[in-house]
Amino acid sequence: MGDDKQLDLLQGTLDLLILKAVSLGPLHGYGVLLRIQQISGQALVIQQGSLYPALYRLEHQGAIASDWGESENNRKAKFYRLTTAGRLRLEEETEKWNRMVGTMGAILLTQPEGA
Repeated sequence: MGDDKQLDLLQGTLDLLILKAVSLGPLHGYGVLLRIQQISGQALVIQQGSLYPALYRLEHQGAIASDWGESENNRKAKFYRLTTAGRLRLEEETEKWNRMVGTMGAILLTQPEGA
């Protein structure tokens, strides 16, 4: 898929995407980026300059935790996993997102009177 088919992230969705990616299993930072690309069908590309501050922020907030381990290419890497607080936040944020999608869908389907 070419760059013209990639979607811009809406403000505030990166944390939700990271929480979802990490909920599928522990990942190192670059693995989080690749997982998001994979599950979005390559439609979302996360920049490393956005990813790592978000990982730091989520870890500082207690939504994710990290442990040092070895990556596939035998390098030392920080692996992130979802905490209990992170799982709760993921559920809450997913519910909010789904409500917003429903609301936006209803608004966009509204037709002018008499149409």
